[in-house]
Amino acid sequence: MGNHARLFQKYGSLIKYETMGKQNYLTNDPAIATVAFQESAFFSKLITPEHPLAGIKDNRALFIGDTETESWRQAHKFIPPSMSPKAVRHYTPLMEATVKESFRVFDKLDEQDEAWNVYQYMLKLASQTVFEFALGYNAHHFDSPDSPLNELVVLIAQSLSLNKKVASRGSWYAALGAVPFTAANELRNIQKRLWAILNQAIDKAPKGDSEEDLPLQTAALGASCVVDYLKRATDDHGNKLPRDLVIPNMLPISGAGFTTTSALMSWLIYSLCVYEGNQDRMLQELVDAGVNENTKWTPELSDQLTFLGKFVKETQRLHNPSFQPGRTAKVDCIVPGGYKLSSGAVVICALHAIHNNPKIWSSPDRFNPDRWGTEEVAGRPKNSYMPFATGPRSCIGFNFALGEVKVLLPELVYRYEFSKEGEEAVTYDPEFQLIRPMNFYVRARKRTVWPEPSPGAERIAQEYGPGEKKPP
Repeated sequence: MGNHARLFQKYGSLIKYETMGKQNYLTNDPAIATVAFQESAFFSKLITPEHPLAGIKDNRALFIGDTETESWRQAHKFIPPSMSPKAVRHYTPLMEATVKESFRVFDKLDEQDEAWNVYQYMLKLASQTVFEFALGYNAHHFDSPDSPLNELVVLIAQSLSLNKKVASRGSWYAALGAVPFTAANELRNIQKRLWAILNQAIDKAPKGDSEEDLPLQTAALGASCVVDYLKRATDDHGNKLPRDLVIPNMLPISGAGFTTTSALMSWLIYSLCVYEGNQDRMLQELVDAGVNENTKWTPELSDQLTFLGKFVKETQRLHNPSFQPGRTAKVDCIVPGGYKLSSGAVVICALHAIHNNPKIWSSPDRFNPDRWGTEEVAGRPKNSYMPFATGPRSCIGFNFALGEVKVLLPELVYRYEFSKEGEEAVTYDPEFQLIRPMNFYVRARKRTVWPEPSPGAERIAQEYGPGEKKPP
């Protein structure tokens, strides 16, 4: 990413690079990104051999398939309602239950005075949440501090790492899928195993209150999980998502869900520890809002925690996990800035570079949650901030992802005080599909005292009433 910044500074807002015979374009200009992200006569999400997702392309799946296919149109009709704001409300108790289940492990690590790798445990937490949401089963990641990662998590993570390796080596290497001992061959074998496990998980997914079909727009409210939703959601004409599209879509729903959130949660904890004063501010906001161990979490409560919202935004601006969404030119065209692109050119909208572009952001390297809500930020160019991309192919799970971190993070901050362990610089994995901190360790000490509420603070959090059912 540092190389990208230097290249943009030297050559301008659109740069062309070649790696092992593979050519792509990178941009840090939100005007170019806006054009590229709009499905139009000029650009589309067409996953060619040059595209970053080429190694895991599947035209039956919503996230990793081409736009102009009947499969995408069907999937795009049925899947987004399962992650709508109404659905997020329905699954908020699940998020609360999952993070509280993790407490016994983090409490144990504190008792042992042990530091732990943040990404590894956030991978456990995020995948446990997403698996409950998507597949309806418990990954048992928090039975003990040493509980192993579920095999499905391991395989999905390996497939993303292998895809990055295969894609970075060019189409000639991707064609070696049948050759033993190559990353391309290993990726193919892992994908076969993934399919087998997903088939079993889908067949065993729990049912909701009944097995009756449900109207598409409200089906998520009566479903036990996404699989149950996809089996029962019915449109106005009595149609459902075909079974042969359910399985291919559950892989990116599960995989993209926890890989993105685990990295984001890791960077959020990093920001708490490294950028002084922010952890105290967040804790004070929680106390002022009346949050305690008996708080009933709702989307309304999360949305009213203004500093939490600013903190999440600033972390995504400076440390966004996703950094290379690509779009393909359908015809020869000229993009903003006067750059000419040939048909088939893949433009990668470098989100980190856009979010840190000094022509757009003042002091872009400075972590400053208070920049949000200012006139300066409100007046920035369109799509200067787009952590989940934008346009028709933007992330369909952004409602769930934001709803999830805005429950998990405050629950953890209210219960624990986080501090970075060691002075070693934190590094990220350049051969992974997302940006994740690899060597970031913390101590999480269970709190015994909390600050007093600020004068005039208004309590907005609600507690569970006597006899009211709490998340399991």
